[in-house]
Amino acid sequence: MIDTALHTGSEHPDLLWILVPSFLTFVAGLGVAAYADRIREWFRPEGSTTTE
Repeated sequence: MIDTALHTGSEHPDLLWILVPSFLTFVAGLGVAAYADRIREWFRPEGSTTTE
């Protein structure tokens, strides 16, 4: 029972195929969040009215 609770899946044969894309997606999300205002300006035409 305790062995099941302590199992982390570190012996999974495709662990790198799970961790690397997850990490890259996380970093991409941080990048998008950091530049969200600039990205929003690309899609919002100048002089448009929005409710914020």
